[in-house]
Amino acid sequence: MGAVLLAAAVAAPAASAQQARPTAGGSSAIRIPHEHYRLPNGLKVILAPDRSAPQVTVNVWYHVGSKNEVVGRTGFAHLFEHVMFTGSGNVAYGLHDRLTEGVGGNNNGTTNTDRTNYYETVPSNYLETALWLESDRMGFLLDKLDSAKFAAQRDIVQNERRQGVDNQPYGRAFEIQNIAMYPVNHPYSWPVVGYISDLQAASLEDVKDFFRTYYAPGNASLAVVGDFEPAEARRLVQKYFGGLERGRPIARPRITPPRLTSERRLVYEDRVQVPRLYLRWPTVSTKHDDSYALQFLGQVLTASRTSRLTKALVYDQQSAASVFAGQGGAEDVGSFSITITPRPEHSLTALEQATDSVIARLKREGPTADEMARARAGIEFQFVSGLESPLGKADMLNSGLVYFNNPAHFQTQYTKLRAVTAADVRRVANTYLTPHRVVLSIVPTGKLTDAARAEASTRVTVAPDGGRYIMEPK
Repeated sequence: MGAVLLAAAVAAPAASAQQARPTAGGSSAIRIPHEHYRLPNGLKVILAPDRSAPQVTVNVWYHVGSKNEVVGRTGFAHLFEHVMFTGSGNVAYGLHDRLTEGVGGNNNGTTNTDRTNYYETVPSNYLETALWLESDRMGFLLDKLDSAKFAAQRDIVQNERRQGVDNQPYGRAFEIQNIAMYPVNHPYSWPVVGYISDLQAASLEDVKDFFRTYYAPGNASLAVVGDFEPAEARRLVQKYFGGLERGRPIARPRITPPRLTSERRLVYEDRVQVPRLYLRWPTVSTKHDDSYALQFLGQVLTASRTSRLTKALVYDQQSAASVFAGQGGAEDVGSFSITITPRPEHSLTALEQATDSVIARLKREGPTADEMARARAGIEFQFVSGLESPLGKADMLNSGLVYFNNPAHFQTQYTKLRAVTAADVRRVANTYLTPHRVVLSIVPTGKLTDAARAEASTRVTVAPDGGRYIMEPK
């Protein structure tokens, strides 16, 4: 093992440390002891010792997601989530799994609209191994990426799309809502997994150029959380990452939050047995303070059997089999969604009307003290339980550093969540849940009339190239 580790060793000047400080006004109720600093090549580093278990997580965030792609070349960020596990300059294909899962740990990666991350959780004595693995694919992935590997991973991603979207019941719902929510070619309008036609058209040089731009120290944040000695971790981070080149300057896309000026009603035929109704409103990003009250709004509507919308539709009227409401926020945009599955013999039109009635009452009265207490308990539990594992802590610290330039931003988030009032919830309900929304009905094939207000809905079909959508004229 030592000989393999030496293959990736590099030397560079030492970086200066900076002790992390909580954001002004942050809550002292939750603390994650940590420090953060930056290497000369731009790599952000977070070290958070936690001796509660003999394990350590290495978590690398690259500030790149599907929004950084361009029209006609979608799916690249997600494609690299796969390519990154096919071997790199000093790591043969399959060795990554053997050196993590093979010693009792695990590894994985995830991609969304704004960032891509890769992580390993391993026994503490394998920290150096995990750091070497991540540094090798950050610095030397393209040394081993050839046409055969690229084609194989592209095929895997296309099959993943077919299984998870194209051939999944209701699998196209989110994509269809996006094309109605966002202007044409908006960076948040296409799916993270990409379109089949774009993936088929991509060349090896296309994806290599994408990697050279985004997967470099200057666009990355490394969090090490768990059972380790900070001084030793600093030495290892310098050893394996310090000599990597910063990478290219990055031009971030200029994002305009969507604004609907009218209601957009759509219907899509799918191979399903039961219709489903989707309501969606543009709201705010995770950086906006209203996002906290919108989280409470989702809890008040559908978090439990006594929540307003669940109680009304599922239990009192028994017209819905299930209902969900919640705020979904990204770095630059956000939306509030409601999803309703009817019981037999109950129409989507009637469910929409009943939902609007519940929302209208909430807008007039606001939530009760009991509703706020239950919502607060649920939100605080979700927040705190997300910090139980080293990986959860690493993601929270990376999120704060990447999006807010402060790994301790979670303290500010927690403080703002606890400060939400019933008046705040009533205000955001009136501000954002307006008639200007997207209403999508997914209905069984051949049953267009099952749509909510079918006569006013535009039919959506899939383009022949296996990717984008066509809105048929009424």
